[in-house]
Amino acid sequence: MSTMDHAHAPAGHDHHDHAHDDHHPHGWQRWLFATNHKDIGTLYLWFSFVMLLSGGVLALMIRAELFQPGLQLFKPEFFNQLTTMHGLIMVFGAIMPAFVGFANWMIPLQIGAADMAFARMNNFSFWLLPPAAILLAGSFLVPGGATAAGWTLYAPLSTQMGIGMDMGIFAMHIMGASSIMGSINIITTILNMRAPGMTLMKMPMFCWTWLITAYLLIAVMPVLAGAITMTLTDRHFGTSFFNAAGGGDPVMYQHIFWFFGHPEVYIMILPAFGIISQIIPAFSRKTLFGYDSMVYATASIAILSFIVWAHHMFTTGMPVTGQLFFMYATMLIAVPTGVKVFNWIATMWRGSMTFETPMLFAVGFIFVFTMGGLTGVICAVTPVDIQLQDTYYVVAHFHYVLVAGSLFALFAGFYYWGPKWTGFMYNEGRGKFHFWASIITFNITFFPMHFLGLAGMPRRYADYSAQFTDFNMIATIGAFGFGLSQVYFLLFVVLPSIKGGEKAAMKPWDGAEGLEWTVPSPAPFHTFETPPTVQ
Repeated sequence: MSTMDHAHAPAGHDHHDHAHDDHHPHGWQRWLFATNHKDIGTLYLWFSFVMLLSGGVLALMIRAELFQPGLQLFKPEFFNQLTTMHGLIMVFGAIMPAFVGFANWMIPLQIGAADMAFARMNNFSFWLLPPAAILLAGSFLVPGGATAAGWTLYAPLSTQMGIGMDMGIFAMHIMGASSIMGSINIITTILNMRAPGMTLMKMPMFCWTWLITAYLLIAVMPVLAGAITMTLTDRHFGTSFFNAAGGGDPVMYQHIFWFFGHPEVYIMILPAFGIISQIIPAFSRKTLFGYDSMVYATASIAILSFIVWAHHMFTTGMPVTGQLFFMYATMLIAVPTGVKVFNWIATMWRGSMTFETPMLFAVGFIFVFTMGGLTGVICAVTPVDIQLQDTYYVVAHFHYVLVAGSLFALFAGFYYWGPKWTGFMYNEGRGKFHFWASIITFNITFFPMHFLGLAGMPRRYADYSAQFTDFNMIATIGAFGFGLSQVYFLLFVVLPSIKGGEKAAMKPWDGAEGLEWTVPSPAPFHTFETPPTVQ
């Protein structure tokens, strides 16, 4: 405790010299110079929501083009820019920063810390993102347009693109630096600033999943940086890492990229598991079933994620021994993931359940995420994957994991903790409408893609043969419905619950546990200046 007092003494003195408790800078300075974890969390969440809507507009442009066969609206070159930028914006601009926003808001509240460990670095981590986003979006406007190499930026395409590719590489570097700093901050905060009495095995699951995720980020972001830097030197400095004519190997790019890319997909789902593991017990009015096994399962998923990267590369001429290894290793990941799903269901079993919006999203998450997980196991079977590689089946699979997984968990978290952030309850009827609209339109959009993929429709094509028309029309109609559901969420749920509404109690959910429910709603600017003691 003494170390924590020392750590916060300077900030505390400074604060009292200038103002009374709870006064903070106003206007633009409050946000530009923000060092408070709640303000920075809010900035991350708004940034990610703007990116979600931007990436969503690109997705709707893709779906509009695919409504019918033939080229309707865009040239194929521009269509490929859309698919690439949609992927990059959603992964690096929407999903990852949203989870970092949740981490900033909730981790100090959940562990009883006064703030994040490195407040100024926290500010810097956030303010790197808007310039990176501007670089990424601005690449549409330069000669040759944005990169069209797919979000994976495979060579040799990525070594031949115009200046938009360089802007993309620079943007990814900046976002990667932001991720690494954010991760160092999260690890330091969790390991050094927990309230007295809160051992690691008493931490909320959300803190556990983020601690493990932060280690993953520190391990793999430099690998991505290496891959795109080699691409950059191939493009401009005469190296031949990925250029076969100079003795390089384009498949090496895939190995390096996926060594980053596979842990990356777990970086985008582990914090979601954490959010769901907070919500299910709260609305089942029971403690989480098998807490220890949840922690070990999360760690196992993280460790296994490093040895499965080449399951994205079954069609690159890998020896059969390699195919077998990556097939079995991939299937092994289903075990800890299955443990988690079992534990959630066991938590709900004979619980006294109610279905407010956070619980609806959590149960919807389990249902649809499990479908995405099962199609993942199907893709792990090498001979099957060789048929399904780069078809719409893969698109369906990862959207079931990333939309119905990560995004639905983020919605669940917003409905669950939002009252603590804003001090107002959202409108329950509207929240439920948002849930049902989202889950129905999501399935209308992505379920038909399984059939398109099984029938052989390749992904990233601007045109297709007439036999695929019906399912594509259904998917496009669903996509526009899904997009409108998120606009509804912004206009009729988020904005009204910031402006006002029913006052939120300190603990709006009677089954909720944790230190975050011991502070008033909305959470004051400074919380836990003296750390609470955890029994």
